[in-house]
Parts: sequence; structure tokens; C-alpha cells
Amino acid sequence: MRITLIALLALASSSASFADSPTWQYPAAARGNVVDDYHGTKVADPYRWLEDLDSPETRAWVETENKLTFGFLEKLPQRAYFRERLTTLWNYPRIGVPFKEGGRYFFSKNSGLQNQAVFYVQEKLGAEPRVLIDPNTLAKDGTVALAGTQVSKDGKWVAYSTAAAGSDWNEIRVRAVDDGKDASDVIAWVKFSGPSWTKDNGGFFYSRYPAATTDEGTGKTFSSLEHQRMYYHKLGTPQSADRLIYERADEPQWFVNGGVTEDGKYLIVTTSRGSAPENLLSYVDLGNPEAPTIDAKVVPIVTEWDAEYAVVGNRGSVLFVVTNLDAPRRRIIAIDTQAPARANWKTLVPEGEDTIDSVAIIGGRFVVKTMHDASSRLAIYSLEGKAQGHVALPGIGTVGAISGREDETEFFYNFVSFTTPATNFRHDVATNRGEIYQAPQVAFNPADYETKQVFYTSKDGTRVPMFISHKKGLKIDANTPALLYGYGGFDVSLTPAFSVVNLVWMEAGGVYAMPNLRGGGEYGKAWHESGTKERKQNVFDDFIAAAEWLFANKYTSPAKLVLSGGSNGGLLVGATVNQRPDLCRVAWPAVGVMDMLRFHKFTIGYAWVNDYGSSDDAAGFKYLSAYSPLHTAKAGVKYPAVLVTTADHDDRVHPAHSFKYTAELQAKVANTADSGPIMIRIETKAGHGAGKPTSKMIEEAADKLGFAAHFLGLNVPAKP
Repeated sequence: MRITLIALLALASSSASFADSPTWQYPAAARGNVVDDYHGTKVADPYRWLEDLDSPETRAWVETENKLTFGFLEKLPQRAYFRERLTTLWNYPRIGVPFKEGGRYFFSKNSGLQNQAVFYVQEKLGAEPRVLIDPNTLAKDGTVALAGTQVSKDGKWVAYSTAAAGSDWNEIRVRAVDDGKDASDVIAWVKFSGPSWTKDNGGFFYSRYPAATTDEGTGKTFSSLEHQRMYYHKLGTPQSADRLIYERADEPQWFVNGGVTEDGKYLIVTTSRGSAPENLLSYVDLGNPEAPTIDAKVVPIVTEWDAEYAVVGNRGSVLFVVTNLDAPRRRIIAIDTQAPARANWKTLVPEGEDTIDSVAIIGGRFVVKTMHDASSRLAIYSLEGKAQGHVALPGIGTVGAISGREDETEFFYNFVSFTTPATNFRHDVATNRGEIYQAPQVAFNPADYETKQVFYTSKDGTRVPMFISHKKGLKIDANTPALLYGYGGFDVSLTPAFSVVNLVWMEAGGVYAMPNLRGGGEYGKAWHESGTKERKQNVFDDFIAAAEWLFANKYTSPAKLVLSGGSNGGLLVGATVNQRPDLCRVAWPAVGVMDMLRFHKFTIGYAWVNDYGSSDDAAGFKYLSAYSPLHTAKAGVKYPAVLVTTADHDDRVHPAHSFKYTAELQAKVANTADSGPIMIRIETKAGHGAGKPTSKMIEEAADKLGFAAHFLGLNVPAKP
């Protein structure tokens, strides 16, 4: 059914009001007559028309919903307080972990309120940094972000990727480090890939998709992503001259990527299927690193989808590989390219009690980051696997980026907690001694806050950890506002992280809680798999149990609880609210995967089948339809206040997920007293979240906090 623009506008122009009243009034979204047949079951999809993002009807719907939502948010007195406080606390220098290439040091820095971080170079530590790339000059509104940088081995060139308006699509350009001028090179149609230089500094490998039809208004594409291929680009030549290195024409939905080892001897080729951690592994022997043989054959090492394999470096012909083969929490093995048979593989660092998160080779040693109950630990091993001690860390928190070279003992890392922004440390791997290199200067006292970790029992008896942070001395009882944040999927681990938004929430008297739900990677392969496909309900049960633990232990009550999550976490919030609308007073589902029967039909959605399953399969349809937020919304039920957030052209999670979910939920609760409201905040010139300008992040956070404060009855001063 095609809805005419006139009909839609007529419906939208009805008297809609978001004033406090027993029944909220919504713009009536026209219902189409689309019905799909899933294995003999008829399923209506009345808002299919909202999938056409650029139709006049969808644009009118977006405009109407935004008008209503912002009209309500702008009247909230708490919003101004939160915006001002967020702006003050956000305004501190944030410096990325330095890395060294060609004798020079490189790092990113945001002075405080810059929309995008700036990329700097300095000739040596202590020297005056020089701006190399400032993405704030690329767009007046700050919506062009620096998505990645890769410096050539001699430190003379930087290949940098930019992304416009939050898109996952990147363009790669090359800039001379000496004079800051761009070369003629422009590489387009890159997604989920970055450049990797050869040691002769003559060019780099990268992966791209075929050119596709773009949306006229945004320059983005929502076409299906197929046939990713890996190429070699020679510096100073047009992209049309790039050499094809590897492809899997027989498997158009597989991902193909490559990276050059630090010594320049090998190009490591990984092939993966969607979000599954398992991958195939191959290599190209580039011969003489100073004159690499680009067209050498691709030699397979791993040809079965039995585990994940990540090459972290090499010594001559021996590759050092992190794998979960026969080790759910991972181990480090050695594979000799001269004798690559599995019988010859050697374990160097065996699986331990804690999950290996990452490994770097620095100064001829392994620097191994592990997770102990979702908090970081850092250990040093010889390349033969002998333990050489641990790096002393400040406490419960997360080691983020680690940078160092295989041939130098110096390395840098940062450490962050819920109450302390990222602090950069400089360490010597040979002496195992280090010091703070760069500490953040912030307008609050971290010592005023505390964090603890608790363990609770989920519905099936599983023990689940949860971090809880708040101000010291805070009176905690059933009237305390609490924010419960979760994710639970794709082997993603939630570890302690600093957030200005969470700090402002705690400063205003709130509790912040973050459980480590199944589906994540905190405890290895089994923990991840126990939250996938037909086991996905475990994730929702873990989230619900976390809330119930907070209630039972007098941290808060349903009337004072906010549920929050983004992307897969948006699905988590949407499904939880449908199953337990009584669990919270406010819900923030952000950029969520809400249509579980059609998610695999949009852009990169097919890659998520490994975690979710698919409605194309009869069994998959049964368990997906049982929790899909779009299809399990309830009529006649009192819902919490829901503020959906998305962006008009998110090309990761298609915005139609949030559009259709909102329209359906509004229709379901329209005549239910004291239910909702159900609102949607639709950002323009933005995507899934990466690269979002600071100004937009502050505005969105102020809206969400103001919304929550209003419905929780959280009183804040007129001014900070």
C-alpha cells in the first residue's frame, strides 16, 4: 500500500500533544497492508513504507515526530542544567595514546569542545607538537570525522580515512608529514577496512567494495554490501590502477582484509563470515621487504571455520597467533610458514583462568592484556612463553590502546575507570617500570566517587557480574535514581569506561550500573555463545535479573530506573521493555535492531546472522519472532516513558528499525492511560555513532538526561 503524502500530512496534523496527561496523543502513522509469509505463518508489516528513507512520506513522518519530540524536550527545565554541566565537564583535553613510526611520534588530541579530535606529529617526546590533520576544517558543522590513520614505515606519509555524517563509508587520502600537503591519491568505496603500508613506503593494501548507487541527499549508500576485495595501491597512482590481490567471488558476503607484518615480510590475509569470530588465515610472502613482490601467491594456512586466528607478529618465518582453538579463553601459538601443518603448531602461552583480550609484541616480548571479571590485567611474556611479570595497574578499570614497536622496549597504554578519564602511561617492557605520561585535567574530583563489583544470579542460576558506581556518601534507597546500561552480544566485552554523561548522572544523585551480560566476550567463547541465536533470551533474563538485584538490595525501584543500551543494546532495551514494561520508568533504546525478521535484508545486517540466526530458517523465525521488539509490542499495557534515538541515515543499523518500532509502539499504547510517552529523537547528518561531533553528543545527552529527570522526578538546580 502506497501512502500519499497528502494523507500522511493530514494524519500528522491532528492535534498531537506531549503535555502531561493520562493519555498521550501521537501523530497517526498510516498503516500499510504488507503481509509476509514465514514458513506458513502470516506476519503483517504495516510500516514497511518507513523503510524507504527518502520517500516524501517517510520524510514527513520524520519531520512530524521530531517536531513533537523536540517541542517537548525544549520545555523541560532540567535540560538546560544538563546541557550546561555537560559542556563544562566535557571541556577537558583528551589525548590519544602516542605511537612511533619512522622516529616520529603521532597522537590525536581534542582540546575539549572541538567537534573532532585533531591528529598531531612531534619529532621526539617533549618537542612541540604540530597539527597534521584537523578534520574540523573539513566541514563547518563538524560532521566529517577522521576514521583512521596509518603512517608509512619511514614516518613520511600518513594514509588517513575520513567518514562523512557518521557513515561507515570511508575515503582514504595520503598526506605528506613534512609539509602537511595531500598527494593526489584518493581511495573510495572503503568500508570495514583500513590501509596497511609496505615497508618500502611505496604503497598500501586495503579492501573495498564495488561502487554503488548513492543517496542523492547524503552521498551514502544503503545497497547490500557484497564482493569485498583486497587491493594494493601504489602511491601517486589513480585508484583505477590498483592491483587486485585477493577476492572470494564464490562467496560475495565474506569479508577479506589484510595487514603487513612489522618487518614487512608477510601480508597476512584474513577471511571472515559476518560477525562470527571464526576466520580463515592465509599469507603472502612479500620477499624482500624493501622491494616487495606484490603479486606473490596467497598461501592458505587455516582452511576450516573452526576457531578465530589473529596474527600479532612474527619472528622470521614463524607467525605468532592468538586463537581460541581448543582454548575458549584463548592462547598464543606459533605457526611456522615453512612447516604449517597443524601437527607442528606450538603453544607458547597456554589458556589461563582469564580471557586474553589482546596481545602486542613490544621489545621482543609479548604484552598480554587479559580480562579478570571484566577488568583489565596486563602481563609480560618472553617470545618463548615464559612469564616475566605483571604491569601494576591503578585498580579496577580498563587498559585501552597499547602502542609499541617490536624492536624497542618503550610502549604506551592508557587506563580508564568509571570515575577517571583515560590516563596515558609510558612503560619499559625490559625493566617493567613505568610512569604516568599524560594525566587528564578535569573539573571534578574523581575521589568523590566509588565503584564496586557485585555478582548476582540470573534466572537459570548463572552467576553474572555487575559494576555499580555513584557518589561517596550517597543515600541509597528505593527513591534513588539508577541507570542500568547493557549490551550482551557479538563477543563484545563491557569493561569500565569513563563517560561525561554518566558522571553528570552520578553528580546529580544517580547510581550507574553495568552488568556483563551473556553474549559478550568477558568469559570467552562459551559466555558469548550462551547469549546467541536460540539462547538470546538468556541476555534479556540477565538484564532483568540485574534490575531485580538492584531493587532487592535497595539501590532503586522500578519507578526510579532507566534502562539504556545502543545498537544490539537497543534491541536489549526494546525486548526487555516489551517483556517487562513494569521494570522501569524510563527507557533509552538507541539505534536498536528492532525488526528481527528483516534485519538481515539491510546493508551489513546479513553479517549478524551468526549471532542472531535468521527468519529464513523455520527454527530461527520461531525464536526471533518471540522477542523481536517490533513484533512483541503489547496493546493495553502501561509502558514506561520511552525515548528512541537514531539517525536519519545510519548505514550500520538501518533507521527503519527505530522508525517502525516507534510507530508500532505508539499505535499500541495510544489509548492506554498513564502509558508512555513513546518518543523518537531522529538526528540528521549522523550515523550509528562513530565520529559524531562533540556538539551533537552534548545536545543528545542533555535531551536524554532531561527526559529521564522529568519522568523520575529528579530535581536539579536551575543552573549548575
